[in-house]
Amino acid sequence: MKVIRFDRGYSRRKFLSDAARGVLSCGVLMPLSKAIAANGDIARAYPDELLSMDAYTKGRIKTGDYIDASNVEVVKDLLEPVRYEQIRTMGRKLKVVKTTTDVMRLSPWEFIEATLRNSGKAAYDARGNVINKADGKPWIGGNPFPDPKTGLDLFAAQTMSWGRHDASFYAAKMYTTDASSGEVKFTYSGGWAELSPVARVAMDPKPYWPGHEDKLRYQSIFFQTPDSARGTSFLNIWAYDQSTFPDLYGYIPAFKRIRQFPTDQRFEPLIPGSTLYLSDAWCAGDPLYTWGNYKIVGRGPFLAGLSESWNAVHPNWEHTTHGGPKGKTFWDATVELVPEAIIVEAEPIKFPRAPVSKKRVWFDARNQAVVGMVTFDRNGQPYRSFDGAYCLYEAGDKQFMDGQHPYWSWAHVTSSDIQTGSVSRLEQVRQVENSHFSGANDPKIYDKYLTQNAIRAPGNRS
Repeated sequence: MKVIRFDRGYSRRKFLSDAARGVLSCGVLMPLSKAIAANGDIARAYPDELLSMDAYTKGRIKTGDYIDASNVEVVKDLLEPVRYEQIRTMGRKLKVVKTTTDVMRLSPWEFIEATLRNSGKAAYDARGNVINKADGKPWIGGNPFPDPKTGLDLFAAQTMSWGRHDASFYAAKMYTTDASSGEVKFTYSGGWAELSPVARVAMDPKPYWPGHEDKLRYQSIFFQTPDSARGTSFLNIWAYDQSTFPDLYGYIPAFKRIRQFPTDQRFEPLIPGSTLYLSDAWCAGDPLYTWGNYKIVGRGPFLAGLSESWNAVHPNWEHTTHGGPKGKTFWDATVELVPEAIIVEAEPIKFPRAPVSKKRVWFDARNQAVVGMVTFDRNGQPYRSFDGAYCLYEAGDKQFMDGQHPYWSWAHVTSSDIQTGSVSRLEQVRQVENSHFSGANDPKIYDKYLTQNAIRAPGNRS
C-alpha cells in the first residue's frame, strides 16, 4: 500500500537532512534502487507530493496546464535560472505532463537491463577510469553507478555513454534565433554519429569490439546545409583513458583535405552562429578528468522533458515553436515533475583559458540522465544553458522501433546564451536529404560516418 501521510515539506526536509549529513541515497520513502529492482516502478520511493504536479503545487498548476509568465513563480524552485528567466521575460512556456514512474520508459531497454544485471560490478582503476572490478577490464555495459554516491559517479556514467545506445545516428536540424529581432539567423542540417567499442549491450560482439578496447567512443558530425557549410565534417576519437584529450579531425571542402585540430580548444562554436560548444555535448563533452572538483550541491524535485517529446504528427518529426518577438525562439515542449534531481558542480581544471568558471548540472535520479545545465562566466554569473528533451518514440498507435522495443532518444535541445539572449534550437529528425536516417545500433554506422575516409567521402554528403 502506498504511503500518503507525508506533508508537502517532508521531502525537502529529508533532502536537506541528508545533505547536512553528507548522505546521498536516492529516494525518500525507501531507497530508489530497491524500488526499481522490485518491479521497475519508482512510485514506492517517493511521496505523492513528488509524483504529481497537482499535488506539489496544491492544484495551482495541474497536469495539462502550461507554465508561463503568469504562474512561473509557483515553480521557480523547480527550474534552473536560465529557463526561469526565459519563461518570465521571453515568452517561453512549458506544458506539464504526467510524471513517469516506469523506469523502463526512461532509457533504451537493453541499457536498463544491463544496468540491473551489472549493478555493483563497477569500480575505478588507479587512473580513475571505470572498470569491471572482477577482471580490471573496461566497463561491460549499462550505468556503472546506478546508485551514485558522488558527483564523480554521476559524471563518469554520463561520460561513458552519452546516448545509451551502442551506436547512434541522429539526423538533425539546428536553428539560431537573434535575441532582438526574433528571426532565425542561422539554419543548419546534418548528422551526428557515435559508436561505443566497449560496454556494448545490443550490438555484437559484446561487451567489446575486439581491437578497439582502448577507445571509449568514435563520434562525428557533418553538415549538409547551408551551401557554405556543406561537406564540413569533424571526427572525434576518444581514448578510454579519461585523462587524455580525444583526437579531433576535420574535413573542410575548400581545402579538400583532412586536418587535425587541437582538442583542448573546446569552448568555441564549431559553426558560425551556434551557441553550442564542443564541450557542451550532453553536458559531458570533455574527458572526465579535464574537469574536476566534482561536488554535489543539492537535491530536490525538478522540471524536465522526459516524455511526450516526439512529434509523430510531422512526417520528418519536426517540432513547432513559440516565444520571442516572432514566435520562433523556443520549442513547444513538455515537462514532467522529476521527483528527485541531483545537482552537481564541476570546474574546468585543465582549461586555464576557459570562458567558464564552472558548470552546474542536474541529473534525474531515476535514470541519471542529464536534464539541465548552466555554465557560469569567469565572474560567477550565469552564462549559457543546455536543456534537452528525451522520450520513447511512441505516440498513440504510432511507434518508431529500436529492435523489439520503441526507440528511446533525445528529441530536441535548447542551448542559450543568457547574456546575449541568443538561442540555438537542435532537433532530431527522421531524415536529412533522403540520405541519412536517424536510428540506433546499426553496424554500418562506423564505416559510413566514423573513419577519416568517411568524413571526406562524397557519398556521405550527397
